[in-house]
Parts: sequence; structure tokens; C-alpha cells
Amino acid sequence: MNFNINKVAVLGSGVMGASIAAHIVGAGIPVCLLDIVPKELNEKEKAKGLTLKNPEVRNRFAKAGKDRVTNPKNKAIYDKELGEMIQIGNFSDHMDLLKECDWIIEVIVENLEIKKNFMKEINKYRKESTIVSTNTSGVSINKIVEEMPLEFRQHFLGTHFFNPPRYMHLFELIPGKDTLPGLVEFMSEFGTKRLGKGVVRAKDTPNFVANRIGTYAIVNAIQLMDKYGYSISKMDQLTGSIIARPKSATFRTLDMVGIDIFYHVAENFINNIGDEAEKTKFIVPEFVVNLINKGHLGNKTKKGFYKKIKTDQGKQKLVWDIEKEEYVPLSKEKIEAVEKAKKESNKLAAVVFGEEEENKFLWEVIKNVLLYSAEKVPQIADDYKEIDNAIMWGFNWKLGPFAIWDAIGFEKSVKRMKEEGEKIPSWIEERLKSKNNKFYDEDNFETPYIVISSSKNKVIKEKKNVALVDVGEGVACLQFKTKGNTITDEVMDMMHLAVEEVEKNYNGLIIGNQGKNFSAGANLMLVGKLATDKNWKALEDMVDKFQKANMALKYCKKPVVAAPYGMTLGGGAEITMHSQIATAHAETYMGLVEVGVGLVPAGGGIKESLIRSVENLGKATNGEMISHVKKAWENIATAKVSSSGFDAIKKGYLRKSDRMVMSKEYLIDEAKDTVLYLFENGFRPLQKKGVPVLGTSGKASLQYFVDFMLKGGFISKYDAYIANKVAHVITGGEVPAGINVAEEQILELEKEAFVSLCGEEKTLQRMEYMLRKGKPLRN
Repeated sequence: MNFNINKVAVLGSGVMGASIAAHIVGAGIPVCLLDIVPKELNEKEKAKGLTLKNPEVRNRFAKAGKDRVTNPKNKAIYDKELGEMIQIGNFSDHMDLLKECDWIIEVIVENLEIKKNFMKEINKYRKESTIVSTNTSGVSINKIVEEMPLEFRQHFLGTHFFNPPRYMHLFELIPGKDTLPGLVEFMSEFGTKRLGKGVVRAKDTPNFVANRIGTYAIVNAIQLMDKYGYSISKMDQLTGSIIARPKSATFRTLDMVGIDIFYHVAENFINNIGDEAEKTKFIVPEFVVNLINKGHLGNKTKKGFYKKIKTDQGKQKLVWDIEKEEYVPLSKEKIEAVEKAKKESNKLAAVVFGEEEENKFLWEVIKNVLLYSAEKVPQIADDYKEIDNAIMWGFNWKLGPFAIWDAIGFEKSVKRMKEEGEKIPSWIEERLKSKNNKFYDEDNFETPYIVISSSKNKVIKEKKNVALVDVGEGVACLQFKTKGNTITDEVMDMMHLAVEEVEKNYNGLIIGNQGKNFSAGANLMLVGKLATDKNWKALEDMVDKFQKANMALKYCKKPVVAAPYGMTLGGGAEITMHSQIATAHAETYMGLVEVGVGLVPAGGGIKESLIRSVENLGKATNGEMISHVKKAWENIATAKVSSSGFDAIKKGYLRKSDRMVMSKEYLIDEAKDTVLYLFENGFRPLQKKGVPVLGTSGKASLQYFVDFMLKGGFISKYDAYIANKVAHVITGGEVPAGINVAEEQILELEKEAFVSLCGEEKTLQRMEYMLRKGKPLRN
């Protein structure tokens, strides 16, 4: 059977339901968001003279959910305008809408009987073969539909999004015993490629995979904390990044999640498991329960394990003292075991095999999780990789349990476990006997998507921190490998070489990598050094080289496709803007942020912003042009960064013709497909043409806005000085309005402005502050 999803119904508009709807419309799929009808009027409705029959009242809950997720402050949706694809209604008046939907997601209260009855209601309206799923985090999938017809059960499964759906990568698929295998395959691919999720297939067991292992790991650590007599602050020093868990460690994580929610998940497991011995592993210590009873639930109540207070000296962070049952000032102690481990290349192995008491504590923390995870294969998931993926994607661990086992030494650690009298799962014993002593073999690691650094891909040209790689079918990929994927002299050299090689021997070029972010921009440390040394010639040469490299990309005789994602700033944005098309990840935070370090974009960013602002205006008046150019100027002068790939289009950093990709893993695949499509369909290289500019009269108009912002206190005097530099460049310099200038003319103005600012003391201060503090200085 072929499945297709063109419209979705989300039933339940609470925090999760509305957020799921917001994520789905981000994938370009319209959603019907329905909820219950209120039983009574609120005060605002009474004041308006409304009754319970008014649609405004009857759709109140769904509207509130939609309003919440489309509010940009909540960052639940890629772009507010996508909210137009969310249609609201209620369970009493609009269930007929389910007939139009291909996927119905139930996101109502976590109560088995209520869910069972609601499925019967859904079945009255759904068309045959419509997919139905529940977003439960722990209620049995099979029990929810045990009274439903076979055809319904065949098209039913669990689809567990993690909160918040936009940002959390994990998507657990939980088939029922009657779910069609073809549906599971379809939803797995749909979840991965269309929704951009990391899909894990779970069994229908309490708490499924991520919450089962993740909750156990947290409770286990807290129980051991009591055994060792450690404080909350010490625990967080020990159970964070040093053991490949999030920096937020144990208690800061629980404050973010909500202590009550964590407790509910643990209690759900205890209430749904028959094994009494296993229940004890999930018992949350009394001091945690006491905090919940006091209403100290974490960040949402502004106090949990930690809280902040205002003092005469500024904000102070407090931590809960378990013995005193009160908040005390937070202080960190220096832990020798951690300090020693940080100096080792294999920090994980060092921290669990050390001799200090803290090493023994961490050995127990890790050992227990490894054994518990191994015991649950294949009970909760068929493959140990599913457990690792679930805990990394759902709990933000850097390594999953089995990857940790590799890191600390599989054979060595099992030997120690046996010496301590631990029972080793039989499949682990068998694995060791077969000399299969690693869970992950990097040389033979298979993925369904392109991994640029895979040994299967031929390296065409390579330098220390940049490579040109053949990714198949005549497509080359230029991969940065510098720290932060910054644009260095070496990278610029390779950009030129890449264009030459591709024009001769390949069908096209991808500019992409697979690090944390696409690019943090220029090498600020080098710029700062040259500026401090007053080496103006070297600065001019560097800017000139980068400009020419970007122009080579833009006018390459073969297709050039950028694949930006994450932070795409400064020079990274300029490279993307000079590529002929972009396949951008939905989570792309793009901007020309140079003013934050006292500079202006000089790699063609101002030029490209100008071109994009006027290219579709036709025969526009000066007034119309100023309106569009002002927006581009303001983006640069105030260092605006897009909140998503969609917002990057609105801000003009990306074009409407650029592609938006939901899956980061498949970003290079999508870029490759785009290269091949362009090549195979008669690609024509761009031809140079003049750029219309506003000239001196346009610059005067922009300077008026600068004066307004300065007088209003929106910018500093030095911000105004830089903003005027940007205005000078983007209007074409000292030329009359309405003429066309060559791109190179704008580039020359960029270079002049950039180098001149490098000679300013306030710019040097901004660069030094950014390098030292990691944030802009507004001097």
C-alpha cells in the first residue's frame, strides 16, 4: 500500500499538540488543530457579551494554542506566517475535518480510558487507511486500540515527539502488534526526511526507549548521590560533559525539564511495570518529592534545585541545600578527579578508572547505565543503536551508552564488572567471546545519507583544514574543517582551486560540511592581529582574496550549491550568498554580523544584499528603491541574524528560490540532488551586469535614519559611524542616483570601509572583547 500525507489533524492544542502542529506546517503540510469546547465563559468573553454558542468561545482552546506557538517569542514555529496553515476548530463542531486528513495525531490527556474512548470517536470520521497515531510518552500503544477494528489497528502506531518538537531531534515510532510493516517503513522515512527527525523504533514497553533509559540514568545518579553524600552542585560538576552528558548535567537539566514532569515519568514507569526489583531503580529520593510539594518545580516557577536572586552586587545564583532544606549561595569546588581527566586524551576512560572517590562514584554511575541498557536489548528496542540514538537525540548526551562502552574500553570494563560480581547480559558475553569487542567500527559504519569524511569518498585536493571531496555522480564538495569552520587563507585558496577543478572535471560543486555550525565567519584573531600591527597591505590582500574567491563561486561555469545550517555568519553568509543556489537547513541562523566587531562585511555581503533588494523591482522610482535598500542596510547596520531558514528568506539572506531542508543529516544529499538537477537541465552560468545604486541622495536618506536611531538611543555613536559606512557602500559611494555600477566597484568600497575601520581604536576594542568574551561590545 502506498501512503501519502498531504494534510494532518492534531487533536489536542496543549503545549505539545500546538507545538507539533507548528513543526508540521514548517514542513509545508497544512494542519487542523482541534480541542474541546469550553464548559463556561471566561471574564473576557462575558465582557464581550458572548455565549457558549459563539465560535470564538467554542474554539478558544485551539486558538490559544495556535496563538501561543505563532508568537515569535516562544520560538515554536520557524516563521509566524506559517501559522496561516493551521486551521483551528473543536471536537464537537469540526470532526468532519478528519475526513480530509491523511494523518490524525491524538495529543490529549495521558489517561488510558480517555484515549480508548477517543479512538472510537475518531473512527467515526476518519476515512479508511488514514494513519492514526498517539503522542503518548508512556501509555501502552496496544491497549489504547485493543477494542478497535483490525483495519484501524493496522493503521495505528505511537509517534512520540519530544518537547519542544521544533528543536528536539528524537521521534520515537512505536508500532502496535497489528501495525502494517509498510506503514512503519513509510513513517520512518517521512519522519526522517520530511519532518527532519531522528527516528527510533521502540517496542510497546513502559516509557519506550529514551525516557526509560534517560530517566533511569538520572534516578540512578541521584540515588548514588545519597550513598556518597554529595551536594547538588557537586553532582552537576560530576555528571555533565566530563561523562559525555549535557553541560546542564543532572539537576540543571531537571530544572529545565520541570521537576514535576520528571517525577511523573518515573512514577508512570513504576505504575506500569510488574518487576518489583526494577521498580526500586526508579524511586525518586524524598528530597526531590519535597521540592515538588513546596512548588519548587524548576525554571517554570523560577526556583527548583537552583534559583537566582537580585542583590546589591547583581544577580546571585543559589542552590538547594538538602540538609538545611533552604537555598544557599552556589559555590563550586575544584574536583581533582575531574581536573586530571580533563588533561587526558580519553577523558571518559580517565574519569572512571581513576583512584579518587569521585572516580569510583562515576564508575558506578556509568556502569549501572551500561548494564541496564544492555539488559533492555531486545526488550525495549531490537538494536542497541536505537538506544544510543534515543538517548543522544532525546536527552542530548554526546555519546549513548554503547558508544560510552567503546570509549572506556569494552573488554576492560566488563572484566571489572565481573570482578565486582555484576551479572553480564548473555548477548554481551557472546559478543566478547566472538572477539567483537567494539560496538561501532568507524571504518565500516554505514549511514543512509552522505557522510563527507567517509573513506568511501575520494579526496580530490586537501590541505590541513579544508578538503575538496568527490561525493559521487560527478559532484564535488568543498568541506571546511577549521575551528568553527572559519574562513581562513587556506580556505580561500581551496575555494579558487575547487572552482578550477569543478569547471574542468565535475558536474558541480557543493559548499558544505557536517560540523556543529556551517561557519562562524572570518578568522577574527588574524584580522585583529593584522589591525593591531597596522599591516594595511596584508588586510587589503586578504579582503581582495576573499572577494575574488566568492566571485569565482558566483560565476562558476558549473552549478555551485551552498548547504548552510546552524550559525552561518559573516563570511559564511557571504559564501552562501555568492553560491548560485542554497539548500538551507530549516534551522539556519544567518546574518552579516561584522558591525558587532566594529567592521563592515567585505566579502561581497553588502553587494549581494544590495543586488537582492533591487533585483525584482523593475523600473522602480528612487523612493521605492530606498524602501527596499533601507531594509538590507538595516539588516547589516544592526547585525540582524535570522531566527530560521525561513526568516533568512524574509531578511534577504536567502532567496525564495532557495530550497528549505528539514533534515540536517540529508542536507548534503539534497544539495547534491540540486547540483545534478541544475547540471542535467541546461545550467547556464550567471553573466555579469551592472547594479543600480541610489548614490549620494540615497545615502543622505539612510543617514537620516542613522541620526534618528542615534538620537533615540537605539545605537551608540560608534554604531552610527559604522552604519554610515555601510550606507556609503550600499548606495554606491560618491555617484549620482540612478546609475548602474559594476559589482567590483561595490567590492572596492567594501574593502576601503573594512580596512579604514581596522585603524579605529574602538574597532580594535570590539574585536578584542569578542575574542575574550564571545559577545559584542557596544562602545
